[in-house]
Amino acid sequence: MPVIEVETSINASAEICFDLSRSIDLHLDSTADTGERAVSGVTSGLIGMNEEVTFRAHHIWWQELTSKIISFDRPTHFCDQMQQGFFQHFKHDHYFKESNGITKMTDEINFRSPFGPFGLLIDNLILKSYLTRFLKKRNELIKDIAESETKRSKYLI
Repeated sequence: MPVIEVETSINASAEICFDLSRSIDLHLDSTADTGERAVSGVTSGLIGMNEEVTFRAHHIWWQELTSKIISFDRPTHFCDQMQQGFFQHFKHDHYFKESNGITKMTDEINFRSPFGPFGLLIDNLILKSYLTRFLKKRNELIKDIAESETKRSKYLI
């Protein structure tokens, strides 16, 4: 099963980074070019333990993906896992470790698309790089907002 790991250093507290990472509104802003919308479940604000959100977006093709928060330990870790959607398996762990005011945010995604051996080929040739770019773009926005007190207030209610 392919694994993606992306680390981002942010000049902000783990609490701020943690909360921004679970902001539905920030997620939607980071995916504006995909036409992504939250269509059911928690559709704005901060998502929490045992809550679900369904996104509809154009990622290679139009699709819906429902994700649920299955683990939640503020401000060090939370995990969302796909409940319904394209992937055979999709689990996203978010880790936060603060030291001297700098938070190391680590995203780890384990995923597998359907279609057996052909799916594994698609995962490694196409989806791994696509998802890595997607995460890095999202994390750049989280970093920008976390490091600006004036921008944070829009997302942290």
